[in-house]
Amino acid sequence: MTQKKIILFALSLTVLLALQIKFLLPWMYDIAASDLFLVESKDSGDPMPVNNDMTALAFSQCNSYINSNLDSEYSASFASQPTNAWGIGNYEYIFNAPVEITTKDTPTTVYTYVCRIQYDNGDDLSGVNDLNNWTIGGITGIPDF
Repeated sequence: MTQKKIILFALSLTVLLALQIKFLLPWMYDIAASDLFLVESKDSGDPMPVNNDMTALAFSQCNSYINSNLDSEYSASFASQPTNAWGIGNYEYIFNAPVEITTKDTPTTVYTYVCRIQYDNGDDLSGVNDLNNWTIGGITGIPDF
């Protein structure tokens, strides 16, 4: 490459970086600070572990989901309470809890799983006991699940 091409490339790269810093980043900050991503509900998030009626119901729904999706050769025994439960707002919860899974052929194995679950009906709490009103965002920590 000639020296002119190298200088032109460096100058173009500098202009591109300056445009991103001057125009694109402030625009993205304005979008992130706007109400575009705001979800208003009576349930606010908490960075600390929580234990209330909704976390107990959500934990129960996670356990029911796991139990209903295990193969018939497995049986599961769940803890009465999660090790940790976080309410992250808008009726969405994350749990960390142990589960004992047993088969006929193998001894009981204890797994620690994480479940993310959200109540779909927002502030209308009349259907919290129905598993169809909950969405499982993901479960990790249980092999072959």
